[in-house]
Amino acid sequence: MHSLPLTLARAHLRRRRTQNLSTVLGIAVGVMVLIAALSLTNGFTGALVQATLRASPHLSLSRYTPGGTDAKMEAELASNRAVTAWTPFLADKGLLTRPAGDGRGAGVDFATLFGVGAQAGRVLALPDEESKKLASLKPGEVLLGSALAQNLGAFEGQSLRLLNSTLRRSSLKVAGVFRSGNYLIDSQYAFVPLSSLQAIQNAPGRITGYQARLRDPDAAPQVGDALTRNLPYASLPWQSLYGSLLDQLKLQKQVIGFVVFLIVIVAAFGIANVLTLTVFEKTQEIAILRAMGASRRDISLAFVWQGAALGAAGLLLGNLLGLLISAYFTVRPFQIPGDLYFITALPVQVKVADLLWVNALGISTTLLAALLPARRAAGIEPARIIR
Repeated sequence: MHSLPLTLARAHLRRRRTQNLSTVLGIAVGVMVLIAALSLTNGFTGALVQATLRASPHLSLSRYTPGGTDAKMEAELASNRAVTAWTPFLADKGLLTRPAGDGRGAGVDFATLFGVGAQAGRVLALPDEESKKLASLKPGEVLLGSALAQNLGAFEGQSLRLLNSTLRRSSLKVAGVFRSGNYLIDSQYAFVPLSSLQAIQNAPGRITGYQARLRDPDAAPQVGDALTRNLPYASLPWQSLYGSLLDQLKLQKQVIGFVVFLIVIVAAFGIANVLTLTVFEKTQEIAILRAMGASRRDISLAFVWQGAALGAAGLLLGNLLGLLISAYFTVRPFQIPGDLYFITALPVQVKVADLLWVNALGISTTLLAALLPARRAAGIEPARIIR
């Protein structure tokens, strides 16, 4: 009798092939959509973070009181193995204006200005050519975000007028543009030499603090705490700067995963339906088997094995289809408007952890769906049915 459950399960699976196939496809579609949706969400989050960190430092250290360069902090940065590059910086906000000319009206937009040193090209992760432009900025030059330059209608070599937060006026020459891939940054950030911004603010030698690039961006909070433990600085890791955005992306993934998983649950009810119909059709056969000595456990296991087989087939097919869709979008990323979604392409990132919990939940759901029909079949009384 040890092989009886498997024998019964195989026999039942050979019947109702159309219903079994539709049940497998239902589970496969649910798993496929779930894997694809989670992979696209992972890709969106990863691409947005990567684009953000191209033009943002991993860690910003701001002085509590305005002042010049700090030898103690620079020594701490130089000796910390987690820090790969650092630069002093000065931050400001201002109104940039491109004068009217050549039949065009004036271009006006607000910008966040960063005065940086020559090491800024190593602190940020811009493309090589743009990093070289950033590192070689000359006094009076500015490197604009691509969207900011477009809003201003400014091109390389043009002269812009600046009105900063202290209402001081100056002129800047466009040295080039940079593109991080994050629309919010590309539409707001502008980089100028540290000495130029100090001159504009009439504050020679003053800095806001230091910006640093780390070997491991995820360790920014811990590194910041270590660097500021004994020095009068406020640590601002990139996770804090963009914390609300990361929380929203995490919640978005959870909501998408829950909603799409409902498809798998609906498909699991298909398994319960198929097995329930089988129990009704095979009631007399089950009663005869019970009368011949088959135990309740054997009968129950037969239907559990049948549900597990349908669930496993659906999961395997769903995983295959989900990974194929993910591979397709890896080769040909989905293009999206950057002014709406901050990035211009939607890559795919498949995580093993997602695959594990999707399959674990999938097989658990299908087994639970098979338990009710299995218990019903095991509860058939042979004497009452045969009589």
